[in-house]
Amino acid sequence: MLTVDVIIPTYRPGAEFIKLLDMLEKQLYAPKHIIILNTEKKYFDAFLEQHPGFEEKYNNVIVKHVSKEEFNHGGTRNIGASMSDTDLFLMMTQDAIPKDSMLITNLAKAFADEDVAASYARQYPRPECNLTERYNRKFNYPAESMKKTEADKERLGIKTYFCSNVCAMYKKDIFNKLGGFIDKTIFNEDMIYAGTAMQAGYAIYYAADAAVVHSHNYTCMQQFHRNFDLGVSQIDHPEIFAGLKSESEGVKMVRKSISHFAHIGKHYLIPHYVLLCGSRWIGYKLGRGYKKLPGWFINLCTMNKTYWKQI
Repeated sequence: MLTVDVIIPTYRPGAEFIKLLDMLEKQLYAPKHIIILNTEKKYFDAFLEQHPGFEEKYNNVIVKHVSKEEFNHGGTRNIGASMSDTDLFLMMTQDAIPKDSMLITNLAKAFADEDVAASYARQYPRPECNLTERYNRKFNYPAESMKKTEADKERLGIKTYFCSNVCAMYKKDIFNKLGGFIDKTIFNEDMIYAGTAMQAGYAIYYAADAAVVHSHNYTCMQQFHRNFDLGVSQIDHPEIFAGLKSESEGVKMVRKSISHFAHIGKHYLIPHYVLLCGSRWIGYKLGRGYKKLPGWFINLCTMNKTYWKQI
């Protein structure tokens, strides 16, 4: 049986993080360690004060602290991977909650195929999730599992390389062979790795039966900032994203969402949804053109301000 560690970057963890740990403790496929990559020690110390007995209860937890200035989406996760000595490791975010006790089991079984470099989970919306985000989850995380290879690029476009570190498992020997995540990236370290793996002849597996509860009710401005960083990551990595159909996939989602709202009689949602999509598109376009923008304007647009101090 392959061994597995769980690696979770945290920032100001709260009560929800305890739910995540409790569900990891209930997994039938038990992790060896839970490695926490925490940004800013003072926030984790405050968390420990609010949860006495934490270290005794979760005695397989290892904590590594980094400063906010040191945190990077790829490099920090590489630190976690280097701390793991297991066959597989599972990347999660602190706000993703396993839906049941089979999450690790269902992700790990994908590696029965020797060419699978990573498997990622289906994401279900939270109970308080709005209808727009609820439908987006359905669009991006369908009910059917799928093994993806480089041969799927023409059919799937940018979705070929889609993989989410909200909940994704990696095979350690392939990960090491490929050099891990890119050390410094503003966003998309998971997709950049997936693209690198596929170009090297490996596969990525979407495990629809591996489930986490995770969603956000982003505002228009939050979508703008997020998609600005998305655009930056794509333009900075043409070796992965150049030539992939990206915007056509977004248009397809917009059309299907509007049709869905009309079908269920929620026409009143359409104007705000169009505004939300416009915010995404403008942010994305500005991000792709960031090299022509002044630094002060980039600072207004980005979601990840510390990244720009690192480059």
